[in-house]
Amino acid sequence: MGMPAVLVLVRHGRSEGNVAQKLSRKGNHDIFEDERMRNRHSSNFRLVADGRKELVKSGKWIIKHIGPYFDRYYVSYHIRAMESAPWLGLPNAEWFPEFLLGERDWGDMDNMSEAEKRAKFAESLRKRDIHPFYWRPDNGESIAGACMRVDRVIDTLHRECNGKRVIIVNHGELMWAWRVRLERMSISRYLELDSSDDPKDHIDNGHILIYTRIDPKTGRMAPSLNWMKSISPSHPVASREEWVEIFRPRYTNDDLLKIVERVPQIIS
Repeated sequence: MGMPAVLVLVRHGRSEGNVAQKLSRKGNHDIFEDERMRNRHSSNFRLVADGRKELVKSGKWIIKHIGPYFDRYYVSYHIRAMESAPWLGLPNAEWFPEFLLGERDWGDMDNMSEAEKRAKFAESLRKRDIHPFYWRPDNGESIAGACMRVDRVIDTLHRECNGKRVIIVNHGELMWAWRVRLERMSISRYLELDSSDDPKDHIDNGHILIYTRIDPKTGRMAPSLNWMKSISPSHPVASREEWVEIFRPRYTNDDLLKIVERVPQIIS
């Protein structure tokens, strides 16, 4: 068993929820007052017109640079992902919907304006600032929890997709969970990227992450997905065009103690 030779992760296009949240962060909460919006679970958001255009661009990039055909096609069961997959325009695609690929669960904060979140969950949001990786919205899911779901999908890839070409359409925060698990990314590195102002550290709508076992220089097959490329066809400023080799960290005893010493001791 082994991982796919090529694994392509695609974030869905801009959705109704993305538009509503962006407006809400700017102080316009009107959309969340619409009864139709308030009574909709976030898994049922549709794409907006710009979101469909983003996926067309992403699909054209994939066909040109990776190829039109894959051995396995997975998609999140969330409506915005299932709407995104066909707009990639991949010929003869046969998609496997998978609920494990759904977006991070925001629990009681799901589909809520920024103002309402701050009013109802001020203490919970304060705890998010203490440690965003482990923080879990009330009745929701942490990034750490999303990583556990990704692990279950990785198990399936090991069993069924060794050496194959696989594409997965899913969600922004879940793609961060993929990065953490596939790259064995340290939590401190995740927090650094999560708070970065560099657009190249972001995962935009329609964003593509490509992982490969095929050495870009020699063409030889490695045992693991050792190279990654990050592409945003609709937002080129967020792209990293070059292949990045993945170095999964290991720690000596002294390395671990150096990490520990960064945290001040309260009780000795």
